[in-house]
Amino acid sequence: MRFVAKTLYGLEKVLARELTDLGAQEVEAANRAVIFEGDKRLLYRANYCSRTALSFLVPIAEFRIRSKEDLYSGGAKVEWNNYMDENDTFSIVPVVNSTLFGHTGYAALVLKDAIADYFRKKSGKRPSVNSVDPGILINLHVSNDRVTVSLDSSVIPLFKRGYRQEQTAAPLNEALAAGILMISGWNATTSLTDPMCGSGTIPIEAGLIACKIPPGKFRQFFGFQKWKDYDEPLFIDVKNESDKMITGSSVRIRAGDISPEAVILAKANIESAGLTDYIDIEVSDFKDIISSDNKEVVILNPPYGRRLKPDELDSVYSMIGSTLKHSFSGSTAWLITSNRESLKKVGLRPAEKHTLFNGALECQLLKYELYQGSRKAGIN
Repeated sequence: MRFVAKTLYGLEKVLARELTDLGAQEVEAANRAVIFEGDKRLLYRANYCSRTALSFLVPIAEFRIRSKEDLYSGGAKVEWNNYMDENDTFSIVPVVNSTLFGHTGYAALVLKDAIADYFRKKSGKRPSVNSVDPGILINLHVSNDRVTVSLDSSVIPLFKRGYRQEQTAAPLNEALAAGILMISGWNATTSLTDPMCGSGTIPIEAGLIACKIPPGKFRQFFGFQKWKDYDEPLFIDVKNESDKMITGSSVRIRAGDISPEAVILAKANIESAGLTDYIDIEVSDFKDIISSDNKEVVILNPPYGRRLKPDELDSVYSMIGSTLKHSFSGSTAWLITSNRESLKKVGLRPAEKHTLFNGALECQLLKYELYQGSRKAGIN
């Protein structure tokens, strides 16, 4: 079977490696997506174990159109009773780039009518639309004259792990946090520090990686569990197989934030994820911290500019550069930000640059190799 994994821009290659490691075949990275081949077991495993995917789609129909009517007729030809029945609820997520449709919502309405009429002709009844909590989520992709209709096997986006109890004003997407860790090459053999942890997303994702905890372990539901061909014994076996890999970790993961309120939220999330024994967290100012060893990885997600004035931001980024240079020599730092002007104040030459998106914000992820130099006194 062919599957399409959706992800964030910039994480395509990371996700492709993930899926290959999970057993996917014919893996091909695309724009914000990875196309691959596999079986039902792999689909279940990918949903449960992938750290950087947002959802997994299963294409069920592909056809070309020249008019809106062609979309209706193509949609009506799908054997929908193979996937749902008139008692199910459904919703359609349209992604449309075609001059045939003035807005994406209209394309979804056309397909909805085709589905409703299909069942009305079969049984005299039709399934109901439920955009809030659908039993079946359908993805409609229209690119010029090409149409792909898919079932979303995840429904609730996979970055919503299920461990988050509280969040700060601008929480980092969990899939993005995991992707940053994977891009950094951190593999749970060296210490890791997140000195601006907010609600704790980066250290929690690091803890899940270190302890080999599947990110799907905290979720209550996956879309495929409501499909007509759902194989519960197979999914139980997939979960048991993955959960057997869970282990403890001796690697040091440090988290801190200057905000006491943020640390309280982060502690609640860390506890919810079952990682209290593996993450050290405290209220701290980054400029007062020094490296715990000479080869640790530091990951920073500083403010981008929405809540601080430009001069305040410049001071923060200048402090980051100074602290990294003098207190973390010998270590490696990664910083993600969308604020290119304040970024100049860091004053360090990046060894690598990656473009990522945090929501709608285009961000730069930069790597800094911190060569041995002076080290100032501070709190260990």
